[in-house]
Amino acid sequence: VSDAFGCSMIALLHTGAAKFPPNLLPRARQAVCSLLPAGVFKGYSSIVSRKLASHGFGASMAAMSSFPPQRYHYFLVLDFEATCDKPQIHPQEIIEFPILKLNGRTMEIESTFHMYVQPVVHPQLTPFCTELTGIIQGMVDGQPSLQQVLERVDEWMAKEGLLDPSVKSIFVTCGDWDLKVMLPGQCQYLGLPVADYFKQWINLKK
Repeated sequence: VSDAFGCSMIALLHTGAAKFPPNLLPRARQAVCSLLPAGVFKGYSSIVSRKLASHGFGASMAAMSSFPPQRYHYFLVLDFEATCDKPQIHPQEIIEFPILKLNGRTMEIESTFHMYVQPVVHPQLTPFCTELTGIIQGMVDGQPSLQQVLERVDEWMAKEGLLDPSVKSIFVTCGDWDLKVMLPGQCQYLGLPVADYFKQWINLKK
């Protein structure tokens, strides 16, 4: 569980009119800084360098050098937030579902997906959860269910061309918790299928 809460992966950069909530910016900085030294995203453009620098990523950009082309066309950076408390509640439920689509050749952020999710087993967020995630009750009240959000993710994946067999993409997470534990566990609890594209990912910790 600490992997999910200790490492946040979504960068809060402008992509056209799309913009993540302001409270996610510190997590963006942590996410991108963790990617660069690891060499997962290899090769970058001067445009992206300036864009990242404008959001406080300049120091990490200096650590990057020239790398060979990547075998993936797109990296889909993902980090869930979920219901939680001390002691831990069961089952945990995803309450924030963000994805950032990063071009593996240019390092341009091409699109973002972001939705809050209404928890149903424990609909009331705990004070501990709000303190840890920055998500307040009003952000999840009246939001779509996980099933509805997964349907919209699939629509977004199709719209972005990510379901084309000729397009190679892969999810990127900080730890295995998001896609090995959290999503399949909640889907099993709710009787929902897990799409094949969620079954393979890059764990930055490895």
